Amino acid sequence: MFIRMRQHTLTFFDTTDQALQQPEFWNSLRDEVILIKGARVFHFEKIVNQLQRKVHGTRMEIDLSRLVHNLNFFKSKLKPGVKVMAMVKAFAYGSGSEEVANLLQYHRVDYLGVAYADEGVELRKNQIAIPIMVMNATEEGFAALLANNLEPVLYSVTMLKTFAEWLQGRSCAVHLELETGMHRLGLEQSDYTQAIAILKANPNLTIASIFSHLAAADSAEQDDYTRQQVSIFETGYKVFTQELNITPIRHILNSSGIIRFKEYQMDMVRLGIGLYGINPTSELNQNLKPAATLKTIISQIKEIKPGGTVGYGRWGKAEGNKTIATIAIGYADGYSRAFSRGKGKVFVNGKTVPVIGNVCMDMTMIDITGVEAKEGDEVIIFGDVLPIQQVAESIGTIPYEILTNTSERVKRVFFAEGI
Repeated sequence: MFIRMRQHTLTFFDTTDQALQQPEFWNSLRDEVILIKGARVFHFEKIVNQLQRKVHGTRMEIDLSRLVHNLNFFKSKLKPGVKVMAMVKAFAYGSGSEEVANLLQYHRVDYLGVAYADEGVELRKNQIAIPIMVMNATEEGFAALLANNLEPVLYSVTMLKTFAEWLQGRSCAVHLELETGMHRLGLEQSDYTQAIAILKANPNLTIASIFSHLAAADSAEQDDYTRQQVSIFETGYKVFTQELNITPIRHILNSSGIIRFKEYQMDMVRLGIGLYGINPTSELNQNLKPAATLKTIISQIKEIKPGGTVGYGRWGKAEGNKTIATIAIGYADGYSRAFSRGKGKVFVNGKTVPVIGNVCMDMTMIDITGVEAKEGDEVIIFGDVLPIQQVAESIGTIPYEILTNTSERVKRVFFAEGI
């Protein structure tokens, strides 16, 4: 039974299917906040699909129960007392920062990590109260950091000086990043003496943690390099803690490191792509559950005769009779042009079919010859039936890029069971 309240009236339906067969009812919905709740036997996911298609046929579905499963899997790998920092930068790897952060806060992660101050500000606006580390703080964002109780990473002597001078004695928790072999950001060993002098002169800077990044924790071939990085980090940590007489949190492991290097868990680990169910290593791991599924719909179907061409540049060519479907996703949604001309594959009604021609800004054409399909049918871009690793490999990239490239204009739909 489906019940809807509007202006103190109730609308009743005997079954979900009966409700779905009332287009005038769905068309009457405007500016509504809708709670959908019920046992699985009622198949209320059909209601969700109906509502989402009214807004935008393309959507990313995020299974929050899978996020919790993945979080608990990684926690099970940790020694007692080891803290967890969950990375929610880049719109939570494309999954929706505020929603994911709220879930993580409820499940008591110790820290959140973001890339820029404005990401942290948005989380604070959405009642996220746990500590937030900002990895790429800039001078323009210093005021926002202080106003929102955000904790910047200081990775150079110049940044230490600039931030200390800007604070003018005001207190702030900060994190020090040490360079150990990633060669991206971090204090070099030659910077230690100068950095320590600045910190001694500015006791208002509270060192919350000292950390570094592993360059190749996912690769067994690079394990000697990983151990070398850890050794450099431990030496650097000892220098700072002895000179400053402090014992801040130590952390160096990412998702790959949590799986492969239990001995280096230290005081905290940073959980990133693994939280979203993507196996960050080359080793088989069936414990992780991908949390995101990207879907769209067929907008139109056309029959193409031999010699016909498809799309910009006429790169799609029909050697025989073909059935072509246009789907409601393009590179403005994050579906890269690299998927053009057959490199990309999507899943339609039980069949994997190729992209034909070039991906357009808002649309893509696919070859559904021989597949039973109609306009409005669902198309899966990636998900359980078409793993994101496979999708990424088809264009020579990694799942991180596929997830984070999914545009914010793509509607996110969150659902959960038993959490």
